[in-house]
Amino acid sequence: MTTAVLPPLPPIVDEASARLHLAALYRLIDRHFPSTDGVYNHLSLRVPGHPDLFLMKRHELLYEEVTASNLAVADMTKPFDPNWQVNGPGFVLHGAILLARPDVNCVVHIHSSVGLAMAAHGSGLRMLSQNALRFHNRIGYHDYEGITEDAGEGPRIATALGADGIAVVLRNHGLAIVGNTPRDGFERTRDLLIACETQLMLEATGAPMIEVPEMVREKVARQYVAHDAGRGGADWPAWVRHIDRLDPGYRD
Repeated sequence: MTTAVLPPLPPIVDEASARLHLAALYRLIDRHFPSTDGVYNHLSLRVPGHPDLFLMKRHELLYEEVTASNLAVADMTKPFDPNWQVNGPGFVLHGAILLARPDVNCVVHIHSSVGLAMAAHGSGLRMLSQNALRFHNRIGYHDYEGITEDAGEGPRIATALGADGIAVVLRNHGLAIVGNTPRDGFERTRDLLIACETQLMLEATGAPMIEVPEMVREKVARQYVAHDAGRGGADWPAWVRHIDRLDPGYRD
């Protein structure tokens, strides 16, 4: 029996196409980084042509239940409105980052076990792996203030992320990763979680560790930027084909 091949996702040019890509991201994160804390973590994507609006899952849905059609829309310039059907703390975090960073369209917030361990690590992320080098001088840290229900905390998280950061460690809470596209969100999340896990595994051995020399770190970070703008464009369609084979219901 031959499985039907679904068409590639269209470029992100309007709300309809944005919904498809964000729903695919929810399913991919759920499949590959399953510590999504039930209904309480979120991924968001700015609505093309409407820079004050963003898509996010409805509060009550698991990642595996998210589809293109059931994503909710929220307005980052307005106070939280329960009628949007999104999670309040999620709105605070995602809305503040997107409002502060016009260059960012996608935000991934995750409570994976290795991310939580790194969030409580006194020294933070170390440059021990190639994956970690993507974040050299591009990762911030925000001290824990409790569940992010206070609208005033959102701008402080955005400040910790910085003007050109691509990730922020929320101390004792989790990780937030940003990018221009869902592809950026997925690949950067994957690299950050691999970097965290590698560091924690190495530290647990007690053996001497080899950190990448300072002179090489920025070179590799810039190589990642070039990679993302070039041959890295092939990986998101490949991941979409992968989730289409496993779980195509996100397209509904």
